[in-house]
Amino acid sequence: MYSVLIFALIATTALARPKTSSHGQCQKVNNVKQTYFGYPDNSPPGPGIAYTQCGRSVAGGTGTYSDPLTLATANGELETCEVVYSYHLRKYLRHEDDCEACGNDWTSGIWHVDVWIGSNSVNGGQDQIDCEDTLTVGNQIILRNPPSNLPVDSTALYSYQAYPSCRTDHTYTAWNASSSC
Repeated sequence: MYSVLIFALIATTALARPKTSSHGQCQKVNNVKQTYFGYPDNSPPGPGIAYTQCGRSVAGGTGTYSDPLTLATANGELETCEVVYSYHLRKYLRHEDDCEACGNDWTSGIWHVDVWIGSNSVNGGQDQIDCEDTLTVGNQIILRNPPSNLPVDSTALYSYQAYPSCRTDHTYTAWNASSSC
């Protein structure tokens, strides 16, 4: 019985720990198409994710290393449950869902990640979709196997507090090369 408890503890700890890619070293990836999705345009609409083995059953996160935002992408682009860092958002992201448009781009050799914004219990409707479109600006840089101590802005990009708001003021155009790989 004691060995069963130890095995359960090890298995639980492994699920909670952020997964890195099999490449092992921190790697900067340039020219990544970064788009956004949420409750109203998830497929099907709602907070469901494809990979619940990453440690949660619905999309979410705050963007910290220990609580990364849900990321959707193409099969094979990132490993399931892999954690990356977005300079544009100053947030950690975890591959927990699939993205059909990302798959089409990946087949053409284009990196594409889709980042969850908003609530996992409230449908922001067209206002949220408009926010997603506003946040989508050009290609971005992501880090694979990022260090765990990079700057983080845990402000929600789409907020329901008091009134719906799109937080474009919490995106960043410059990145500091010294806080890289």
